[in-house]
Amino acid sequence: MPVKLIIFDLDGTLVDSSVDISNALNYAIRPYSPSEVSVQETIALVGEGVSALVGKLVEERGIDIDLPTLVRRFLDYYRTHLTDHSAPYPGAEKTLRALSRQKKAVVSNKLEALSIQLLKTLNFLEYFDYVAGGDTSLQKKPSPVPILNVLSRFDTLPSDALFVGDSIYDMAASRAARVKSVAALYGYGSPGFSDGSDYSIERIEELIDLVARL
Repeated sequence: MPVKLIIFDLDGTLVDSSVDISNALNYAIRPYSPSEVSVQETIALVGEGVSALVGKLVEERGIDIDLPTLVRRFLDYYRTHLTDHSAPYPGAEKTLRALSRQKKAVVSNKLEALSIQLLKTLNFLEYFDYVAGGDTSLQKKPSPVPILNVLSRFDTLPSDALFVGDSIYDMAASRAARVKSVAALYGYGSPGFSDGSDYSIERIEELIDLVARL
């Protein structure tokens, strides 16, 4: 059955935003932590949304400040530095153009407004028919709810869709939604995150041939 709908994760799948997220984290914790967070440490923390991201850092560092304050500081900085260093992965635009026949959506755990702003600033928003963030549905990935909502929106069966992502949350959500998963091995995923995925790609451009074969 030809693929009718492709759903993408955002950070670590379409866009490398790790430096800007790391900078926002460091701005948030700087008055309360003696050391900063590296980009690699940041990559290991992302995937579940901003509250979980900051919460994990608070727990790891033993930072003595309430979580809402840190989340607010993070967002205050990140909103105005969203694309200082962020950029699409090489080949991402070519891939999206080549997949013009398929409906395309983004399902991210990043806040919806920030997801849309990021895509718009990078001139990628035009390639997508719908963008959902971590606050669009009542549940975030790894719940299947955001994916199921997109399927319903486009009146598409799970068997006619693909989900492309780079984390265990993406793989779990697509599996629970019964949508075939494509593991983006070039992204932020920890070792073994792709275990059990239906397909995997080393470069985003490989998605073009994969879709053509299905």
